[in-house]
Amino acid sequence: MEKEINFELDEEVITLRGKSLKILKPKRLEDVFQGDPFLETEKFPFWFKIWEASLILADYLATLPEKKKILELGCGLGVVSLFARAFGHEVLATDYEELPLKLLEKSANLNNLSLKIRKLDFLKPDLKETFDIIAASEVIFKKSFYEPLLNIFQTYLNPGGEILLAHSEERKRTLIPFLVKAGEVFEVKTSIRRLRAPDETITIILNRLLPKS
Repeated sequence: MEKEINFELDEEVITLRGKSLKILKPKRLEDVFQGDPFLETEKFPFWFKIWEASLILADYLATLPEKKKILELGCGLGVVSLFARAFGHEVLATDYEELPLKLLEKSANLNNLSLKIRKLDFLKPDLKETFDIIAASEVIFKKSFYEPLLNIFQTYLNPGGEILLAHSEERKRTLIPFLVKAGEVFEVKTSIRRLRAPDETITIILNRLLPKS
């Protein structure tokens, strides 16, 4: 990967289901973004933080009784992929941005995990394999992703596989129309998960998309 890390990092320890992993992330936002987050939303590095939805998705994957072949889309700092690998799944972590993939590579090495990592453009996917599970958190935030994501889901999911999506309830405005569209080809199952922090409770929408027979 071309991007080099020439800025200070923080190390955050996350524990799920009895396993603790160290996640590397930039110490300061200004090291990776110098623009205006309100005027340049397309350039803002949303991968900069660890999203609560990724914790819910990682926790769900950790409970699966059988080992699966998993593709993560928009992996960012890679919490989902790292924990999925730590719990024995075969994982390919993908993102469009090279810098978070470089950080993920360092996090995987730090945790002694062998993880497949590669850049992937939703609009021009070029994967050579299929998967039991395609997982993603906080990826459905604009309508232009609807068709590309559904194309990936239908092209790269194994027969009998499932799509797992986790989003904050704040994404409902774009998530619900996507799920309606996805419902044309998938059976959509929804559950609500909550993370309790000292000063707030965060609601996460977890969706399972199962191909219709």
